[in-house]
Amino acid sequence: MILEVAVFNISSAIQAERAGADRLELCENPMEGGTTPSYGTLKTVREKIGIPVFPIVRPRGGDFLYNDDEFEVIKKDVKLCKELGFPGLVLGLLKADGSVDVERTKALVELAAPLEVTFHRAFDRTNDPLKALEDVVDTGCKRILTSGQVPNVGDATPLIKQLIEKAAGRIIILQGSGVRSSNLQRLVEETGATEYHSSARKSAETKMKFTVASMNENLTGTEVDQEEVGRMRAILHG
Repeated sequence: MILEVAVFNISSAIQAERAGADRLELCENPMEGGTTPSYGTLKTVREKIGIPVFPIVRPRGGDFLYNDDEFEVIKKDVKLCKELGFPGLVLGLLKADGSVDVERTKALVELAAPLEVTFHRAFDRTNDPLKALEDVVDTGCKRILTSGQVPNVGDATPLIKQLIEKAAGRIIILQGSGVRSSNLQRLVEETGATEYHSSARKSAETKMKFTVASMNENLTGTEVDQEEVGRMRAILHG
């Protein structure tokens, strides 16, 4: 059983490792759903974190339909993750009709090799999840991160179970979005999945002693709820 925790800064990565996460998905910009981390973040995480870390390679928020210039950015970031020695990365590309961009995804998987590639929740925007499963398998990706095409994976356990059964060991189905200690045992029992993804995120108040009230700013950041990670780890690992 694997608990992957999504983290959005170096402090959260350290917190998640200390709390017992098995693997990290490293992103920046949580309000955009996660984008590619900066070089400084990637390099520092490689130096300070001992558990496997999979950076997301996503050049912007929004949809997962990328033009040629954006695809060049993605390829360069894949190469950078490989050069820095990460064991895997996370990406996802779609066509305008909602199908998986098999050709370009396969090219990125080959470029990233031997890194493991997770196809992220772009999967949840595909026009036919069972067909998309076969397409992602054909690209050579190692796993699919999915919430079952709804905001909260707890509302999609029948589809998750169907995907796992149809995958038949050819690819890992990684459940994510809404995974918490309060529903994790039910997800395990209803789906039979072996990997789970959670941000276990909580707000982090600014440590600034002085702020300019007239700026009317919300300086709240994000960090990992270490107690929540510990509770989820206990469910998965006993």
